[in-house]
Amino acid sequence: MARKMYREATETYLTALRAEPQSARLHNKIGIAYHQQQYFDAAKRSYERAIRADKSFSKALNNLGAVYHAERRFKKAIKTYRRSLRIDPNIASVHSNLGTALFSRGKFKQATEAFLIALQLDPMVFERRGRAGTLLQERSVEDRAKYHYFMARAYAAAGNYESALLNLRRAFEDGYRRPRKVLEDPLFEPMLDLPELQALLGIGPQQAAR
Repeated sequence: MARKMYREATETYLTALRAEPQSARLHNKIGIAYHQQQYFDAAKRSYERAIRADKSFSKALNNLGAVYHAERRFKKAIKTYRRSLRIDPNIASVHSNLGTALFSRGKFKQATEAFLIALQLDPMVFERRGRAGTLLQERSVEDRAKYHYFMARAYAAAGNYESALLNLRRAFEDGYRRPRKVLEDPLFEPMLDLPELQALLGIGPQQAAR
């Protein structure tokens, strides 16, 4: 059903493009429709046309980066997200995408910093998908446990302890087995008096107070 919807959208946008062949907005929409059908080469061509039509179109650059990420070309994805952010540094979903690509390259500290900026711009960025023509890349990271741990760090740094705890719980469910690292991480220190975190780590109030 979803594929049929995007196929119909593609046809609609292609028809509209005949009247506005240089429309960056339409090329971007066509790219999104192809992207959602996983026609990555066609999506890439449409995003590139959008960028040629409007070199300041940061959303099309973000979407192009999401194609590179889907193709596991993480280094190129990072470079493209950064190009997008040089044009508009205030789109939370682009910082989120950059963080995920950095994580996939093993650059965990930089990934956490990107996630934190995303949360500062939009505290709900990880709870929703892309909007206004900006795609959030699929978070198909291989090490889910470590990913959730670093997401928890970003939430803790932002002061959102509920979401930090939720991601820590997901990390442990996915196989993260380093409670000592959580105890020693200064970002989690303000959370150590939470009974839920103590239960997750298997410690008592006295151990948490050390």
